[in-house]
Amino acid sequence: MEDLADLEKKINSELTTKINETKISHNQIYLKIDHEDLLDVVTFLKTNSETKFRQLIDITAVDYPEKTQRFKMVYLFLSHKFNQRIILSFFLNENEHVTSLTKIFPAANWMEREVFDMYGIKFKNHPDLRRILTDYNFEGFPLRKDFPLTGHTEVRYNEDKKKVVYEPVKLEQNYRNFDYESPWEGTKYIKEQTKKDNDKKN
Repeated sequence: MEDLADLEKKINSELTTKINETKISHNQIYLKIDHEDLLDVVTFLKTNSETKFRQLIDITAVDYPEKTQRFKMVYLFLSHKFNQRIILSFFLNENEHVTSLTKIFPAANWMEREVFDMYGIKFKNHPDLRRILTDYNFEGFPLRKDFPLTGHTEVRYNEDKKKVVYEPVKLEQNYRNFDYESPWEGTKYIKEQTKKDNDKKN
C-alpha cells in the first residue's frame, strides 16, 4: 500500500484492539502498542500483503528513570516494496521482559543483545542473551541514566600479574574539580590569572 494514510487506516482496521495510537509524521507511521501484543503486531506487519515490512532496521530503548514504566522500546521497520517506514513503540517496567523477535526476524538476535547489554532489558525466548558490547564481568548498564559517567570499574594491564585486571575507578585529584566550561573560553583559573595580570599592568 503506497499511500501512508490508507496504510494507517488498514493497520487500525486490522489490529483494532492492539493499537493504542497511530500518527503520521516525517513521512513515517508511528504506532504505540502494549508490549504483550508485540508478536501479533509485528507478524501482521511482516506477512500482510498490503504492508510487507520485511526488514527490521533497528531495536533500541529510551530510559525514563523518573517514570513508573521506565523504559520505552522502539522498533524500526522498512517495507522495500512500498518504500515506507514504521516506528513501533511501547513502555515497560524495569523488571518486565520483552518477547524476542528472533523467530520472526533473525537479525533481532544481536540487536536485542545490544539492548540487554546497554539497558539491562531482558528478552523472553532469546536463543543467546548475553552481553555483546561490554566485557563479561562488566557491572551495570551504560545507557541507563543513573549509570555513573566514570563507570564502576576500570581495566588495565598489570605488569606484575601479567594479566588484565579490574579495579574500582579512582579519579585523580585534578579531575575532581573539572569546570566543564568550553575550552575555547578558557578554564576558570586561567581567566582569574589573566584578570590579575591585567590588573597589575593597569
